[in-house]
Amino acid sequence: MNKITDELVEAQKYAMSIRPKVGGFPVLAAVLHQAGVQVNRWSLPSCQSVYVMKEGCIVQQGVPLVTGTHEIPKFDRDALITAVRTDQEGRSTFPEFLQSAWNAGVVGYDVDFVGRKVTYFGANGESYLEEYPAVEVKR
Repeated sequence: MNKITDELVEAQKYAMSIRPKVGGFPVLAAVLHQAGVQVNRWSLPSCQSVYVMKEGCIVQQGVPLVTGTHEIPKFDRDALITAVRTDQEGRSTFPEFLQSAWNAGVVGYDVDFVGRKVTYFGANGESYLEEYPAVEVKR
């Protein structure tokens, strides 16, 4: 690892240690933004996450949701909103959220830490944008 990967991993660890179960995403986002993350781009179902930072870019490869050849579910905005709300209410784990988003036809999403918004994308150009509140995190 190097300086920026170390900074990202440390920020993730810290954010997870202070993140409340309910409504925890804005805390995670604030900590990552403080660490220099500007955009986080997720690709589903591969669970590849690219972090665009002030000093460079980092990729983290998670465990894929599916392997082999699969039909992509149709984009279902209502199912996606349900998945987001379930996560916000602390009623799902992050892997469960990713699976629910995939099941709702999400092939990727971008988190804009500067503008505090998340945009979810379907395979046919569909999208859903949601803003999240600012929180102050002191380190």
